Amino acid sequence: MSRRDIDPRVFLARLPLFSELGAASIERIAAGADKLRLARGATLFRQGESPSGFYVVVVGEIRLVAHGARGSRLTGIVEAGRSFGEPMMFLEKPYLVDAVANTDAVVIRVPKENVFDEIERNPRFARRVIAGLATRIETLVREIDATVRGSARERLVNYLLRAHPAAEGEIRVSLPATKAAIATQLGLTPEHLSRLLRELTARQLLRVEGRRVVIADVARLAAAARRRGAAAG
Repeated sequence: MSRRDIDPRVFLARLPLFSELGAASIERIAAGADKLRLARGATLFRQGESPSGFYVVVVGEIRLVAHGARGSRLTGIVEAGRSFGEPMMFLEKPYLVDAVANTDAVVIRVPKENVFDEIERNPRFARRVIAGLATRIETLVREIDATVRGSARERLVNYLLRAHPAAEGEIRVSLPATKAAIATQLGLTPEHLSRLLRELTARQLLRVEGRRVVIADVARLAAAARRRGAAAG
C-alpha cells in the first residue's frame, strides 16, 4: 500500500485491536479519521494539549518526549503498525509527552468520539480495548523495571537486547534515536553512555556503526553485563 493510497478502514482492520471487528464497526470507527503526513522533526502534539483521539503509525516513527524540571527525556519510539495516545484519550486528560516525527511519517488520527461510541455499542470491542491497555501497562512496567534496576551497563545491555530476548549469535540493533536521547531514557548522561559503548567495543562485545550497534554474540554480551553488575553490587 503506497502512502497516497492509505485507506484508514483497511489499515485499522489489520491491527490486533480491530482484527475481530466486522466491516460495519470498522466503518464507524474510521469515519472522520485523518491521514496526517509529517516531515521529520514535525510536532504532532505537545505535552499539556487535550487529546482529540488516538494515533496509529502507518509509515515512519514517532518520538515521545517528556519535559520536566530536570530537562527533556525520551520515553519511547512508536514504530509503524503501532498505536499511541489511547490512555490519555480514555482518561480525557492532557498529554504527558510531546509526539514528534522521528522520521518522515504518516499517521492516522482516530477521533475519540468514534471509539467511545463503538465501546458502548460493542462489548467485544470494549474487552479488546481493556486487554490491549492491560498488555501495554504490563510491558511498560517491565521496561521501567529493567531501566531502574541494575548497573548502568546492565541497563544499556537490556535496552539493546529488549527486542531480541531469544536471539543467538550476532545481531544488529538500529538505535531509534540519538545517543543523547537514549541516555536520558536510561537515566545516564551522554558522556556515561559513550564511555560504556567504548568499553564494550574495546572488549569486542559490540561495535558501533553510526546509529547501528552490531552485537557479536548476544549470550556473551548478556553474561558480561551480569558479571560486571554482580561485581558492582
